[in-house]
Amino acid sequence: MDRDTATATGADARRRLPRTDAVLADPRLVEAAGRLGRALVKSVVARALERARTGEIPPEAVADTAVATLPETAGGLRPVVNATGVLLHTNLGRAPLSRAAREAVAAACGPTDVELDLATGTRSRRGASAVAALVEAVPPAEAAHVVNNGAAALVLAATALAAGKEIVVGRGEMVEIGDGFRLPDLLVSTGARLREVGTTNRTSADDYAAVLGPDTGFVLKVHPSNFRITGFTRSASVAELARLGVPVVVDIGSGLLRPEPALPDEPDATGGLRAGASLVTASGDKLLGGPQCGLILGRADLVRRLSRHPLARALRVDKLTLAALEATVRGPAAPVRTMLHADPRRLWARAEHLAAELRGTDVDARAVDSEAAVGGGGAPGVTLPSAAVSLPAEYAPPLRRGTPAVLGRVENGRCLLDLRTVPEEQDAAVADAVRRVGKTASNGSDTGRG
Repeated sequence: MDRDTATATGADARRRLPRTDAVLADPRLVEAAGRLGRALVKSVVARALERARTGEIPPEAVADTAVATLPETAGGLRPVVNATGVLLHTNLGRAPLSRAAREAVAAACGPTDVELDLATGTRSRRGASAVAALVEAVPPAEAAHVVNNGAAALVLAATALAAGKEIVVGRGEMVEIGDGFRLPDLLVSTGARLREVGTTNRTSADDYAAVLGPDTGFVLKVHPSNFRITGFTRSASVAELARLGVPVVVDIGSGLLRPEPALPDEPDATGGLRAGASLVTASGDKLLGGPQCGLILGRADLVRRLSRHPLARALRVDKLTLAALEATVRGPAAPVRTMLHADPRRLWARAEHLAAELRGTDVDARAVDSEAAVGGGGAPGVTLPSAAVSLPAEYAPPLRRGTPAVLGRVENGRCLLDLRTVPEEQDAAVADAVRRVGKTASNGSDTGRG
């Protein structure tokens, strides 16, 4: 085809382009506009028209293309199958919510009694039932308060109890909590002064006692949840610090309310308060398995002081978070607990079954041993025996970009789909996603061949 013919053909195709309003009148797109919003659907149609304008698709395929590329929701977040082997993957939103928590969120989407006593018709304490659930789950706690994340819990404690005063903290516990945020900077921003004691590897209760005085707001003990110091080390216990005669705030980080047999070295709120902590702070979206929030549990007088501070209003959580938190605390085991206690033998059986299925469609797949991690700033250095489906490394990008998005990890030149973090009911969806990638690869190259 010469240039003049090609130009004429392109011009003819452009003349045959349907009008935007005509495409939007397609019943399928009218329905989508009611569900997703007209502006979003119109932008999808505009992209389909552009593809037709450049000759990528024929003009008569614009409506079908637009329908095929509509997002599932009006939001930009996409569901992801977590096959990384990291139970609490920060980039994937940490803990997946339980079915009970998701149902509670759905029930709370409309008008709800978040601050209303339906029996009397008068205003009630915000999220009273969620707070009651926390206190019931942690018997040594006299009271509880919920803020929007773990860092906020510490900020509120520092502001309410130590603004203009000193917070005494061990030098080895001056941690960076992720994304470049450092605990010292966070605490100093509240108007408190930090008093570091001890050394990086060894700090005793005497080091704390030596600096206490009228300017002491509280002693802070921070669990180093994202690193470990080993060798010639020592740290003061909560019980030792509790005997010093000043409030002790313990940041346990990972959010365990009670001891977890699978993680015997991970501190929990019940143990911290029984050892004498005045307050315990933690995250709700880590090992507790709930939504992102910050938990404050402990002495009633101190919790009330924090909850009545003006900053508490700026840090409060919404009704959806309260609903998910209460259902997590009261309901059946959260997915993170299921992942923690998964039977390695069952994981291996699933991996072998999936690999065999995939090999039957000419995919280079095999079951391999794997090691999972807790992640999310919890249980550093702890690994959990697991099993994975091993695929060619080239599968990782198209799996990540597919629907559903499947995120594995590339290790030693292979893409591993670790099944400890994949609910068993998602195995079929994972297999389908891999087969689609294998089919595409076999059509263009022999990447997916065994």
